[in-house]
Amino acid sequence: MKLRTNKALVTTIKERCRVCYTCVRECPAKAIRIADGQAEVIAERCIGCGNCVRVCSQRAKQVLRGVDRVRELLADPAVKVAACLAPSFPAEFDDIEYDRLVGMVRKLGFDLVAEVAFGADLVADRYRKLLQKADDKRYVATTCPAIIGYVERYHPDLVDSLAPIVSPMVAIARALRRLHGQELAVVFIGPCIAKKGEAASERVAGDVDAALTFVELREMFQEDGVEPPNVEPSEFDPPLAGAGALFPISRGLLQAADIREDLMAGEVIAADGRTAFVEAIREFEAGDLDARLLEVLCCNGCIMGAGMSGHDPLFKRRSRVSHYVRSRMAKMSPERAAAEVAAFDDLDLSRAFLAYDQRVPVPFEDEIRMIMARMGKTKEEDELNCGACGYDSCRDHAMAIFKGLAESEMCLPHTIEQLRKTVQDLAATNDQLASAQEQLMHSERLASMGQLAAGIAHEVNNPLGVVLMYAHLLREECSGDERLSNDLGMIVDQADRCKRIVAGLLNFARQNKAVMQSTDLTRLVDRAIKTAVTDDKIAVRVEHEMADPLAELDRDQIVQVLTNLVSNACAAMPGGGTLTVKTGGDEQKVTLTVSDTGVGIPRENLKKIFEPFFTTKQIGKGTGLGLAMVYGIVKMHRGDIRVESNADPAAGPTGSTFTVILPRRHGEE
Repeated sequence: MKLRTNKALVTTIKERCRVCYTCVRECPAKAIRIADGQAEVIAERCIGCGNCVRVCSQRAKQVLRGVDRVRELLADPAVKVAACLAPSFPAEFDDIEYDRLVGMVRKLGFDLVAEVAFGADLVADRYRKLLQKADDKRYVATTCPAIIGYVERYHPDLVDSLAPIVSPMVAIARALRRLHGQELAVVFIGPCIAKKGEAASERVAGDVDAALTFVELREMFQEDGVEPPNVEPSEFDPPLAGAGALFPISRGLLQAADIREDLMAGEVIAADGRTAFVEAIREFEAGDLDARLLEVLCCNGCIMGAGMSGHDPLFKRRSRVSHYVRSRMAKMSPERAAAEVAAFDDLDLSRAFLAYDQRVPVPFEDEIRMIMARMGKTKEEDELNCGACGYDSCRDHAMAIFKGLAESEMCLPHTIEQLRKTVQDLAATNDQLASAQEQLMHSERLASMGQLAAGIAHEVNNPLGVVLMYAHLLREECSGDERLSNDLGMIVDQADRCKRIVAGLLNFARQNKAVMQSTDLTRLVDRAIKTAVTDDKIAVRVEHEMADPLAELDRDQIVQVLTNLVSNACAAMPGGGTLTVKTGGDEQKVTLTVSDTGVGIPRENLKKIFEPFFTTKQIGKGTGLGLAMVYGIVKMHRGDIRVESNADPAAGPTGSTFTVILPRRHGEE
């Protein structure tokens, strides 16, 4: 609710807001806007019911402070100030006797302490007379300022049906000014936050100067050190209240006015609470209720107002108020109570109301469907209506989004699903990043090894050739000396091995570019297998599972890949076995698979097999460059190579399978 000073009645402390949507759920006016994950009270839509304040466990909602204004009034010696205590005070100050409480209020500096309950007596009398009129006009009771705000904003067509009678707060203010002069300053003290808005309303301007909640009254007591034992008991200033003290209890107005809620006649209907009052007003406007008076309260009675500090349950509070009213009525005769009210028969207790339409046009069905589709709700079964967003249904949430009051992220099931997908995408991206990082490190190692290999090969090749030449010459000259000839043979063998290593290093260093040509992969594999050296104990199987065998490849390099993989497979089957070579693929890629039934690769070696110079073969049997060259060639083809192996006979058949995956076509580089 926005006051004449343009200050919002309730605001949000953003640092405390945890985006739980409880305030959205509890706001009957849907005056909470969620923006960037923060709950914001829209002053123009707020009716001041205080539900958001009461339900916020993080205390993120703060009410417009009235203590400072009251302090100003009390500090002015020229101003006489009256405190009007709401009839719900027994439910708040249950541990303090009423006369001691009155003394405490006087101790704060108030000149008068009156009962708002007497204003309720006056209002009840006016309602009784209103219903005694012989007309068919239907009314909505106006004792609750939050109800007035709700009707003016969201049912403006019912403004003429609002009972033209002031609330008990305004009634007691006008009565006191008749008794003590128009210069009297009036301060309302009660459980209702909406009273702050009513006090500042232009329609009752000047009747009430300030409004405090019971929470703020306790704050003033604490600041001034006012405690029950330190004050003198005191009675309320006249006029004294009668049955109007029942007003804070649901249906208290009806009992105080001696109006029966006859269920058979149906002329009077009472409703209270966040959901009940909304439904009652809606049905009243639609004509479904033929009652002459609809008595509605926004809370479950004023004793449950958001301006109270306690957390006691409803019926315990009702009991305290009832007990207080019984004890007070026992001391006052009905005749005296009637005389007190009759003395103000000519007091003007009328007021007017003004429509303040805050309704937003309902969106078209197509717009609703588009909004719901953004939340993943394309079918009726997708509408869970779980209420986690704070709205009763998914459609209500969609309409709130259309009105700019909500965000699609408020849908918890949708957000969880999006989060799950995001986690999956992040995991996939992380895997890709790890793979790319591993490939980059491997490529860097290959590049460094290539440069090193080229340098070593060129520097070592010439002196190595000289060693070989002279070793052969010496061996021929010493052919008669068997011991010396054997020693020279050892030199020749080891020099030949060095030459092979150097040749491998040169081949490794030269793998830096792939020349792509359209190639029949099946024919390439068939020719390569025929030239591959295999043991007679090894059975060779070639399987082609390709509808289209053509692919853009570097033929020589792919032959080198296949030769190395077949050579390794044969070396893994010293006792014989089966070598299987398969080709396959689809429109986007081709695959080349080499499988063996050999001894397998131990698990701890699987991550090392593509590293340069890593080998499990005996010294002199391999250089450790074969698979490193295979890896480099595959990556130059922008492909991938995968290996599966089992070296544990207890876990199943042993053997290894290398799968090379290559793109079928390459775009322009």
